[in-house]
Amino acid sequence: VQLQAFGGGLVQAGGSLRLACAGSGRTFSTSVMGWFRQAPGKEREFVAAIRESTYYADSVKGRFTISRDNAKNTVYLEMNSLKPEDTALYYCALGTTYRAVRYRAGYDYWGQGTQVTVSS
Repeated sequence: VQLQAFGGGLVQAGGSLRLACAGSGRTFSTSVMGWFRQAPGKEREFVAAIRESTYYADSVKGRFTISRDNAKNTVYLEMNSLKPEDTALYYCALGTTYRAVRYRAGYDYWGQGTQVTVSS
């Protein structure tokens, strides 16, 4: 399985970005897909996940939206009202079993990360 994340960049506070993660090598539609992020000096943290349902970290609820296009093997993260504290390297991940979606242990494959920087 290979995951390729892209769409990061530099944006001002209050702005928006849309991340995408394209997967290959596995039946995408039956997998749980997640986004995590890691800021310098901090642990990698859960952001959002999707299978039949969607899940969000409290810090992004109402601002971020996760979606997927199974025909394209792609998962998206629409990020609105961005804040400087959203600055991090964002990783997409794929889980082959539907469990522990809010935790790193729930995922089997990881993409390489895409940088999001929000300036104040």
